Amino acid sequence: MTTKDNTSTTTNTDDEIDLIALAKTLWDGRKTVIKFTLIGMALGLLFALLSPKEYTASTTMVPQTGGSIASKLGGLSSLASLAGVSMSSAGDKESLLPNIYPQIVQSIPFQLELMNSTFNCPKVDHPVSLYDYFVNYNKPGVLGNVKKYTLGLPGLLIGALKGKPEQGELLDTTLSASILNLTEDQDKIVKILQGQINLEINDKEGFLTISSRFSDPLLAAQVTRKTQTMLLDYVSRYKLDKANEQLKFIEARYAEKKAEFELIQQELAEFRDRNKYITTATASTQLEQLQTQYNLAYALYSDWAKQLEQAQVQVKEDTPILTIIEPVRVPSEKSKPNRPMILIIWVFLGGILGTGLVFGREFYGSVKKQWNTAG
Repeated sequence: MTTKDNTSTTTNTDDEIDLIALAKTLWDGRKTVIKFTLIGMALGLLFALLSPKEYTASTTMVPQTGGSIASKLGGLSSLASLAGVSMSSAGDKESLLPNIYPQIVQSIPFQLELMNSTFNCPKVDHPVSLYDYFVNYNKPGVLGNVKKYTLGLPGLLIGALKGKPEQGELLDTTLSASILNLTEDQDKIVKILQGQINLEINDKEGFLTISSRFSDPLLAAQVTRKTQTMLLDYVSRYKLDKANEQLKFIEARYAEKKAEFELIQQELAEFRDRNKYITTATASTQLEQLQTQYNLAYALYSDWAKQLEQAQVQVKEDTPILTIIEPVRVPSEKSKPNRPMILIIWVFLGGILGTGLVFGREFYGSVKKQWNTAG
């Protein structure tokens, strides 16, 4: 028992000695810690003051998802299956699922169309496209230039060695028109827009939010509104195209079933004309078979006629794909930068760096001393 108590006492004493040694090392190097903390504070103030302001405009919508034509027609799909026709092939979802919307907004064709749209931009006395604004008017600030010629210097050198492609230049003349080939400026602006325009889906609440961040509040509101309009148009066009495809499919099936029904109708009429006075079991059985075929053909023909009518209505139907809950408004308060947070982070980093330097020097000194002793 006494041995265990002595061991515990020795361990606690060693821990106290280690903590005291660490505290002493930190106290001896307090000037270094304070100096790096002040440097971090100065850098934090610099970045906080020079960071460009950003305003975020947003809009909230609720998607109106519709079911397939087969589900709307209820039991008609089961009747159509008797004829070997799968209604699922004719009536998949009429509109895009909401989880596809972010990919649409981030797609290059969408960004190119948005890039070439005109807006009232700051420091420009006439409407210009976002492409012209970013290339000719929106010059990077102090921090932008510092980042460009420090972190971005390798990219500038590589780009200078490769050379800039001409506007509209194709790398291969055999490429089709559907293959996109962006210029360097277009590629840069697409990346900027993809980073500043966002579409988030709230699966739990069932709504989606489009937001955009720009240095000017009016421009942020304009771009958000344009993105919203373009998304509505894109989804509406997709729905209309799908409805037209479904209408063509149903028209073809309707024509087939109509022809089959008329053929069986004619056969039944001719058989009845030839057998006005049925006296044999064979003739009676043939009449029953023709009557069964006629009833089935009529049921399918009637169902496809109803389906054709609903498909025609669907093409002309003008229902909203997205219901706007919160419209776009010009933001009155900036969303970035969070200057107090920037300052706190830089002060913290400065303190951590100074503390690490103090203990690093202490560790290096002890290792060097042991090395010399061993030598």
